[in-house]
Amino acid sequence: MRRLKRWQLMSWGTIDDAEFKEFAKKVQTEANAEILKSQLEESVKRVGAQILKGVKAKTPVDTGTLRRGWELKGPTVSASVITLTALNNIEYAQYIEMGHRTRGGGWVPGQHMLMKTMFEVDDQMTSLLTPALQKFLSKLS
Repeated sequence: MRRLKRWQLMSWGTIDDAEFKEFAKKVQTEANAEILKSQLEESVKRVGAQILKGVKAKTPVDTGTLRRGWELKGPTVSASVITLTALNNIEYAQYIEMGHRTRGGGWVPGQHMLMKTMFEVDDQMTSLLTPALQKFLSKLS
């Protein structure tokens, strides 16, 4: 009697091999998607930290207000683009960045601290990506 119950429990259901493989593929895809998402978030944080570090170091200091005004917004994801925005809401930030006229008709050249930082970070991009994300991206190409 006992063996019969075991046999009945063991033969209670069968698993179609094709269905199981399909299920395993979905689970694997979801796991890879979560890993990719976490690695992408980590890489974006690393890039953002490098941008803030660079732009703050290049920002000229008088009172320190302009340097303290830098912040990051994002990341925002749309289609295949990830956007991270560096901004400074201090009213005179654009004049220091891009340059401005003086009352006497002269010109004060811009410091271009954000533009210079973006070029530097762009050159460092591959080193800022996490190794797992680099491995994933290398598989795609």
